[in-house]
Amino acid sequence: MIISLEYIYYIAGIFLALITVLTLKDKKNPKRISSATFWGLYSLTFLFGKVIPPMYMGVIVILIAVIAGANGVGIGSFKESTEKQRKESARKLGNSLFLPALLIPIVTIVGTLWVKNIKIGGLFLLDNSNVTIVSLGLACLAALFVALILTKEKGMQAIKESRRLIDTIGWAAILPQMLAALGGLFTVAGVGTAVTKLVSGAIPVDNKFLVVVAYAVGMALFTMVMGNAFAAFPVITGGIGLPLVVHMHGGNPAVLAAIGMFSGYCGTLMTPMAANYNIVPAALLDLPDKNGVIKAQVPTALLLLTVNIFLMYFLVY
Repeated sequence: MIISLEYIYYIAGIFLALITVLTLKDKKNPKRISSATFWGLYSLTFLFGKVIPPMYMGVIVILIAVIAGANGVGIGSFKESTEKQRKESARKLGNSLFLPALLIPIVTIVGTLWVKNIKIGGLFLLDNSNVTIVSLGLACLAALFVALILTKEKGMQAIKESRRLIDTIGWAAILPQMLAALGGLFTVAGVGTAVTKLVSGAIPVDNKFLVVVAYAVGMALFTMVMGNAFAAFPVITGGIGLPLVVHMHGGNPAVLAAIGMFSGYCGTLMTPMAANYNIVPAALLDLPDKNGVIKAQVPTALLLLTVNIFLMYFLVY
């Protein structure tokens, strides 16, 4: 392929390296050294992840976790525009402000569905084994390019604004990636097999409906524990979905995967472990109750989970 996933990783690593430099130069940040170390180590995983030996990569991950656990990631100081300037800019740009955001899903879909089959000199233009992620990376670059044209700002301004946002989110910005990796680790460790034995002893596995309930609810509950449906998916699907729904009862794996992930997202709506979804927005909005977002989402999550159970039962078999 011409554009591989590695190039997207390199771009992410360069972006994080620039964040590291800006953080290190911010002397008003009382935690600038530990914060810069955190983002610097994270950038190394993208830039040199392919060549760093697994043991040393594990050490890097542990150091990242220690810094986050010790509350070593602080918020820096930023030069922000006044409210008057923001309103004037919004008035001037109008609805064109939405164009960069809309470009991301549009370019991603186009790349995933159509560009993936394009070849140049016998080579695929995009990495076919990771076409969606590569398309998403290119979509973000396209959105950035258009945003710079619309606002007439310099590229470094985008990095500075990104640092402001990522500082606000803090260590939770890397939580999805860490939890997804943890889910894979649990699968290799045989947690899925233990889940199969537990479910088999708790419910009559010859009942198709109860097996579906166990899978959908299990996805939601394990997501609440892990904080991410991507982490829950390999464990619960390997422990309940594949052996019981697919192999035992002949369920459709495509339907199982699609609705199973959606069931996991229901758990995401109900847990503080999904900090980047539920706790960070509460902080950004200065809500008096840090769990206010979760409380507002619980009724919707439970209703969606119930609908998912019946959808899966009628569609998966």
